[in-house]
Amino acid sequence: MKALDVQDLHTYYDKSHILDGVTFSVEEGELVTLLGRNGAGKSTTLRSIMGLTRARSGSVHILRHETTQWPPYRIAALGVGFVPEGRRIFSNLTVEENLKVPVDRPGPWNVARVYELFPKLAERKANKGRQLSGGEQEMLAIARTLLLNPKLLLLDEPSQGLAPLIVRDVFKIIVATRKEGTSVLLIEQNVRAAVEIADRAYVLDEGRIVYEGAAAEFGRDEERVRALAGASAEKWEEEPAS
Repeated sequence: MKALDVQDLHTYYDKSHILDGVTFSVEEGELVTLLGRNGAGKSTTLRSIMGLTRARSGSVHILRHETTQWPPYRIAALGVGFVPEGRRIFSNLTVEENLKVPVDRPGPWNVARVYELFPKLAERKANKGRQLSGGEQEMLAIARTLLLNPKLLLLDEPSQGLAPLIVRDVFKIIVATRKEGTSVLLIEQNVRAAVEIADRAYVLDEGRIVYEGAAAEFGRDEERVRALAGASAEKWEEEPAS
C-alpha cells in the first residue's frame, strides 16, 4: 500500500513552471529520498504535497485520501509530519516547552521516548531554543514532529549546515523513526548520507524526475551521482565501535 502517491504534478510560481509532471510514490514503511541540485524543485515538491503551494494540475494521494486541494491543517491531521528547511523551532521557549507544543496523538512517541532517542535534548531541556547548536535545533525540530506520531514524515534538508558527525546522529534518528513503521520522504542535498539509509531514490532535475531506482544502486554510480545530484563529498558512516 502507498503512503504517498504523487501523479503528474505541475506547480507554478506566477508564470514560472517549477514542477513539470512530477510522479513518484512512497510505500508504507518505506524510506525514500528525493535528490537533486539546488533549484531543482525539491522543496516545492514538499510544499505541494503539504498544500502550502497549490499544484495547478496532477494529484496527490496520502494514506489513500486524495489531498491535492486540501488545506495544510487537514493534511497534517491525516498523520503527516513536516520538518521544513530552516529548523523552525520556538527560539524563546525551552526545549521542554517546544516539545509540549504539539497536540498529543496516540502512538509510540512521547516526550520520555523522545528524550531516550535524543539524549542531547534531554541534557538541554531547560535551555531555550536560541541557545542550541544548529544540530540540536534540527534534532528538536524532528523530535517535536515525532510527538505528533506521524504515519508519513516529510523532511526537507535535515543535514543542511551541519558537521558530518552531527549529520550521522540526525540520520540515525531518521532510521529509528522508519523502524517504528513510519513512512519517510527525505529531501536531501547530502547524497552520500541519503543513499546510505534510503530504500529507493528519485532524482529531480529542472522540475522533472530523471531517475528512479534502488538507493544503493544509485549511490554506486559515481558519475550519475555527481552529474545529476550535486553530490556532497561527505560520506555518512556508522559510528565505529568503541
